[in-house]
Amino acid sequence: MTIEAFGITDMGLKRTNNEDAYVAKPEMGFCALADGMGGAAAGEIASRVFVDTSQEVFSAHDQFSLDEGSSLIQKVFSLANQRILDHVMDYPQHKGMGCTAELIAFAGDSFILGHMGDSRTYRLRQGELKQLSRDHSLVQDQLDQGIITPEQAKNHAHKNVILRAVGVDINPALDIIRGKMFPGDLFLLCSDGLSDMVDDDAIASVLSTSADLEEMGTELIEAAKRGGGKDNITVVLVLIE
Repeated sequence: MTIEAFGITDMGLKRTNNEDAYVAKPEMGFCALADGMGGAAAGEIASRVFVDTSQEVFSAHDQFSLDEGSSLIQKVFSLANQRILDHVMDYPQHKGMGCTAELIAFAGDSFILGHMGDSRTYRLRQGELKQLSRDHSLVQDQLDQGIITPEQAKNHAHKNVILRAVGVDINPALDIIRGKMFPGDLFLLCSDGLSDMVDDDAIASVLSTSADLEEMGTELIEAAKRGGGKDNITVVLVLIE
């Protein structure tokens, strides 16, 4: 199987800077995305630390097994987490900075996904869109407990309260999801600037077209803007061929 990838990021319509960052390196066996938080330019530093750390760790490995890929992902999150914490020690004015992050790696006929926060990873397979990640957010927890309904979640006052992020705690819990890949699988990594503005049905509709990855990515950005464009928007698409 061969892997094709495309990434795109946009400031959106309301923000004055872009705190998202991404890297799409299918030739190195991985793609990553991070959504910074913290303000005072610190968010964009955190997201850049994460994607730079991803490139650094994976650049030392041309090929890797499923277990090795999982270890590399854990290393990226751990190292990036410590680097962000160290940065805050040196620059106390950046206290509270961090990022949500998605990192997907490919080993043979399998994928490994590392996930922390409320950025998301989806997979389109045979026309069916599935969210592989689970939001680490207050709203998601309340949904899981049946405290609120999906309709209430859409406009919840605490929609942006994140329970896990890179660079906030000393040892944050990391979700690792592994699974098989098949030709035709299409993965979407995105910041919440997309998922908050465009519902899953609309995302599936774009991904189910015959457009190429660049056209799909551009259309998802434009759809988020039409939905309000309230946040930075970042999309990474990965096609298994």
